Amino acid sequence: MDRNAFTIPLLAIAVLGVYFESEQLTKPAPPDGKVHVAYWEKWTAFEFDAMKKVVDEFNKSQNKIQVDILSISNIEDKTLMAISGRIPPDVVGLYGENVTQYADSHAVITLDELCKEAGIKKEDYIPAYWNVGVVRNKLYALPSTPATTALHYNRGLFKEVGLDPDKPPKTFHELDDMAEKLTKREPNGHVIRTGFMPGEPGWWNWAWGPFFGGKLWDGKSKITFNCPENVEAYTWVQHFSVNWGASALQSFQAGFANTFSSSNNPFMTGQTAMEIQGVWMYNFIQKFNPQLDWAAAPFPAAKPNLPDPTVIDLDVLCIPTGAKHPKEAFEFLKFVETQKGLEMLCLGQKKITPLRKVSPGFIEHHPNPFIKLFIKAAYSPTTCAAPKIGIWSQYKDEITNAFSEITLMTKTPKQALDDVNNRMQPMLDQYLARLRARGEE
Repeated sequence: MDRNAFTIPLLAIAVLGVYFESEQLTKPAPPDGKVHVAYWEKWTAFEFDAMKKVVDEFNKSQNKIQVDILSISNIEDKTLMAISGRIPPDVVGLYGENVTQYADSHAVITLDELCKEAGIKKEDYIPAYWNVGVVRNKLYALPSTPATTALHYNRGLFKEVGLDPDKPPKTFHELDDMAEKLTKREPNGHVIRTGFMPGEPGWWNWAWGPFFGGKLWDGKSKITFNCPENVEAYTWVQHFSVNWGASALQSFQAGFANTFSSSNNPFMTGQTAMEIQGVWMYNFIQKFNPQLDWAAAPFPAAKPNLPDPTVIDLDVLCIPTGAKHPKEAFEFLKFVETQKGLEMLCLGQKKITPLRKVSPGFIEHHPNPFIKLFIKAAYSPTTCAAPKIGIWSQYKDEITNAFSEITLMTKTPKQALDDVNNRMQPMLDQYLARLRARGEE
């Protein structure tokens, strides 16, 4: 059967969805004399509400611009379609890892001159967060809400097995030893509790290599996924399957599909004693199991020269190419990027701020008891973020597939990593060739 029989209707449905979500961009502005700025954001629930308060504060602060915020699902794809259809919003909230793809596609405008005129300087930001918005020395995005990761652990389970809850693991060797003590199995080998699993929650399967000192590419022209440090990292990943049984772990983890934002999250239920998670985890613990006796600590070091490893995560704000009101859109961005605006937003979402300067009130009123830990982590010498290549989405998918092959033990780590390297290098070559042809490498 012709696969276009499915592709064309699905594309039509997607386009129709963007049309209805974009209707606010094409209908006449209300007769209030203001410039109406259309702002698309990916958040829902309390995260959306936090930004809505910032939007309301901006709208009240002056009488010339009205920002109209709209929650959009699958925002990274729908915004590209809206830009292609020449009906983009004026402001869009994207994920940090989207920035390079959007920059490559000329889908968002550069902000360097606008920031210079407004006095917005990189020196005011934690470097790791400012750098997310920079692609080939040009600024395409400004930070909104940032995050870092840390080890979250169940103090009650530590006590149960005789571990000191005030002494979480500091090295991977200690992590392995404690994970073994915390893991519970039935006589038949069935796992009923894990001390730690590299695949839980499985959002940063690509980060284990950098935690061991590896790189995903050389920053120039070579994919380096099969470098010795990465092989070492995924050999460590595979040893959990070797020790506990690949099928037993697969069966155990299969029961937790799509349970993160629920009371069945394995960390909430005590079925996973330790896991890597972001600053936002506090929100879900408070919602689904506020009685949980837990703590957060710097993630253990794989090697002595790589202390406090953390993943840099970031939401960003951009102005799409073809926006009707870019000047007014940037006025809103200027408001958000003030200390008042960012702290209002980040405190509302219970995250950290991307700014170097933090007000005493932000810390004092922050409900997360470990907020200083997450702020400090952003300055760690062992931070890792998604690489700035426009083929990152495909690369990440390949890493995820390799991770499954490694944990299921259908391939050795070296075989799996070699295969990813061999598939991705031609894609990187083609990607760089396209940039060179446009004079943008």
